[in-house]
Amino acid sequence: MPTRQTQQWWENLVKINETKEGVVLEVSVKPRSKEFKVAMEGDEIVVHCTEEPIKGRVNRELIKRLSKLFGNQVYIISGLTSKQKLLLIEKAKKSEVEGILKRE
Repeated sequence: MPTRQTQQWWENLVKINETKEGVVLEVSVKPRSKEFKVAMEGDEIVVHCTEEPIKGRVNRELIKRLSKLFGNQVYIISGLTSKQKLLLIEKAKKSEVEGILKRE
């Protein structure tokens, strides 16, 4: 059960912004993980990817798995060669994305 403090934290999270195109999400990516998962670590949204950061493998895994998770197309809008990325979740609502992240 989320605590009041947790709920406030999610409400004030600036790493999730709704735009007219969808939701922009700021994430940190950790390649070479044992399993793919999305986790909260401190105040960061961390995506653990199983692929190695060679020839765009991590980016492809990230797009494919997050598109499936959110049920909408995901695009990398910044950070193609960085562990810090800005993602666009097309046609999504902030409340939907927050709900999915809370369950992960």
